[in-house]
Amino acid sequence: MYTPHTKKDREEMLKTIGASSFEELVKQVPSKFLWPKFDLPQQSLDESQAAALLAGLAGKNCRPLNFVGAGAYERYTPAAVGAITSRTEFLTAYTPYQPEASQGTLQAIYEFQSTVCALYGMDCANASMYDGASSFAEAVRAAVRVTGRKKIVYAAGVNPQYMDTLKTYFAHSAEYTYVKVPMKDGVMDRAALPALLEGAACLAVQTPNFLGMIEDMAGVADLTKAAGALLVAAADPVSLGLLAAPGEYGADFAVGEGQSLGLPLAYGGPYLGLFSCKKEHVRQMPGRICGLTKDKDGKRGFVLTLQAREQHIRRDKAASNICSNEALCALAATVYSALYGPEGLKELAEANTGAAAFAAERLSAIKGCSLKFKGPFFNEFVLGVPGSAAALREKVLAMKGIDIGLPLAPLYPELGETLLVCATETKTEADILKLEAAVKEAI
Repeated sequence: MYTPHTKKDREEMLKTIGASSFEELVKQVPSKFLWPKFDLPQQSLDESQAAALLAGLAGKNCRPLNFVGAGAYERYTPAAVGAITSRTEFLTAYTPYQPEASQGTLQAIYEFQSTVCALYGMDCANASMYDGASSFAEAVRAAVRVTGRKKIVYAAGVNPQYMDTLKTYFAHSAEYTYVKVPMKDGVMDRAALPALLEGAACLAVQTPNFLGMIEDMAGVADLTKAAGALLVAAADPVSLGLLAAPGEYGADFAVGEGQSLGLPLAYGGPYLGLFSCKKEHVRQMPGRICGLTKDKDGKRGFVLTLQAREQHIRRDKAASNICSNEALCALAATVYSALYGPEGLKELAEANTGAAAFAAERLSAIKGCSLKFKGPFFNEFVLGVPGSAAALREKVLAMKGIDIGLPLAPLYPELGETLLVCATETKTEADILKLEAAVKEAI
């Protein structure tokens, strides 16, 4: 029910559908799924009164000092990103999906694709996907199409939500099998790969993985290729300021979540899926592709190309049924990347590494706390804590207004009482010392 509806509007709608009240309309919905009644003033308010009311409601929100990552990260976004994306040439209610999109819009998409290719070291990139999870799932689907195999091997460190999304894509088929590469010291057990890859369509790996650990990808592509499988690599784009790009270690498909490139944390979205691949797989790539060409007069022009892969040509033969993309989010990522440049991105990655390392050093020195793994990590790390991790999180949040991390037991029961703690470039030394003091006091 939208707030602009007056009492009279609601009464007329209820009368039309034969319900005496809104409560009667939703009575079949279990009470546990219903919010408590949200009473707004019945009388109209002027602008200043409405602003005061909304400010009061917003004041009830808690804005904790945030040390949660797990796939969505709090980062500083230069003001120029918002200034450019808010220009009316770009900020519209219309998704520019037709081939007749303006040259400016098409060029922005082309620049985005070029940025993704440069970051991931790949030949081709599309105009973006919905988020990192959809990019990951679509890459695995592409590998299945290329190889004709139905066995999917994935590292235990892949974001669990990515795997949930993939399994949702294949939910109506019993043909597919999923084989997890076991974890050893926070990364995949490479010794298990040769046996597990037999008959596989692909190996799907994330690095840094969900636990923040950096996977050793040297030689992994060779093992995958020897088994006749493809390598799907998911990588945080900011981490690529320091780490090897997927193209450098032989990935066939490279994907990632682009939220870190200038997009705010926003209740899960809209985020941005990054998708790239080797040239030989370009016709299996989902979504739109913008290409550079020349018109009959020899002038440079941008066009949507290879459209036979898309659903508006032939739906049953389409590489995917994604018909639009996160155009504005892709523009933000392009502007953000251009502002930082290669050296700036390297410095940003170093700042993240330093912040996370300092937080790990301080927290692991607290009595009863310890780092779960000893290998290199990026952005975040796994911290073992005494007692219940969930209870500790709630206690510190209530006492100090600090969200200390994500309890991992629901996702990785084998890790016991642990927290996934994240510290990006937005966390100062003072912030981390506050975190340390709060955890000490709560324990």
